[in-house]
Amino acid sequence: MAKKFTTPYEVAYYDGDITRKMTIPAMLAVVIKTSEEQSDALERGSDFVASFGLGWVITNYEIHITRLPKVGENLSITTQAIAYNKYFCYRNFWIHDEQGNECVLIKSTFVLMDKENRKMSSVLPEIIEPYESEKIKKIYRSEKIEKVESGDFLPYRVRYFDIDGNQHVNNAIYFNWLLDVLGYDFLSTHEPTFINVKFDKEVEYGQVVESHYEMLEGEEGITTRHEIRIDGQTYCEANMKWKKS
Repeated sequence: MAKKFTTPYEVAYYDGDITRKMTIPAMLAVVIKTSEEQSDALERGSDFVASFGLGWVITNYEIHITRLPKVGENLSITTQAIAYNKYFCYRNFWIHDEQGNECVLIKSTFVLMDKENRKMSSVLPEIIEPYESEKIKKIYRSEKIEKVESGDFLPYRVRYFDIDGNQHVNNAIYFNWLLDVLGYDFLSTHEPTFINVKFDKEVEYGQVVESHYEMLEGEEGITTRHEIRIDGQTYCEANMKWKKS
């Protein structure tokens, strides 16, 4: 069985929004930090991966939310690199409260990318071996993401500080673009219960992205569809389900 790694975390004031609940971008930053801590402990940190001219890039998140943690709450963050195949690595994150209740489950898909040509690399055994992940042949596929058919959009410029050490726009920035378009009134009165997001292409410094969205209301509640586009091409897409706070 793949090795698990757990670390405590107290939700900081700056992790919360106006409702004092943890934001999705802050949550993702914390769980990625946890995976980095495990990698460092296994001597497979970013410097080791970079020695092969590679960096880790996330291609998909599937986030199941029972409830959003609150500012000041003490959590435990657990991560496990559960499996891999020729090109994809699958890592889960669990967020539990002090009583041991699961607040959030995040299923993520990582790939190794060549930093020079920005193309996907096959998984190297010397990088993945210490995690003791299961080697599989199949590809895990998340729920189908429905396209935006109509609706509005807002433009956002890609800034210097949006780009991280992998020369890649940080995934938390995409969530800022995806969520901000929903507006103050909606975000302050609703919280997500499920998020499925796929990162299709890389955006670059100085580009202006369009965050398109569509809101649908049905018997099961509110669903939003999202796409990040540049010149009509889709770079990121997501579906989200919501409940009233």
